[in-house]
Amino acid sequence: MNYKDLLSRTLFILSSPAKAWEQLASENDAKSVLPAFVYPLIGLCGVCEFIGTFFGKEFIPDVFQLALTHCCAVAVALFGGFFLSVYLIEKMLQKWFATTLSKDMITVFVAYSMTVKFVLDMLSSLLSLKLLLVILQIYTLFVVFEGTRRFLKIREDKVTLFTLVATIIILLCPSIIELVFNKLSVTLR
Repeated sequence: MNYKDLLSRTLFILSSPAKAWEQLASENDAKSVLPAFVYPLIGLCGVCEFIGTFFGKEFIPDVFQLALTHCCAVAVALFGGFFLSVYLIEKMLQKWFATTLSKDMITVFVAYSMTVKFVLDMLSSLLSLKLLLVILQIYTLFVVFEGTRRFLKIREDKVTLFTLVATIIILLCPSIIELVFNKLSVTLR
């Protein structure tokens, strides 16, 4: 796992999405996007959540259990949310847009579109700026817009609708799964 490449890709997609999507369109890294980008970022989000749980609390077994539960909730939410987003966007493209793209292409699109979500989840775990970080998720809209135009090459008249719906899917799927996971973990305790 190359963390230097992970960091450079993350910063590239955040700093200049248009150029990043053009570069991704010319590459063929569909097979390596999961082990080299998505899984490490999900792991880093989980680790940040685990560490962030201990801030301002004393080290007792209840806090350790809470940290593990939060870590698992974030990891499960991002993992499940990623694959649910891929599935829903694939179905949306087929039904609403009469477009069939390869699953690999949609996987790459969702992976890099979730970059803002990954980074903000790490920051919100370590910092107590939850409201500001939720507002910053709007930047995902711009990343998805550029990916829709430059990577997926959706027709110009459909770009806005696809961008809005895809952004909602990408942001809500992990949140819904985390909410369900947290409700179930409280119920099963």
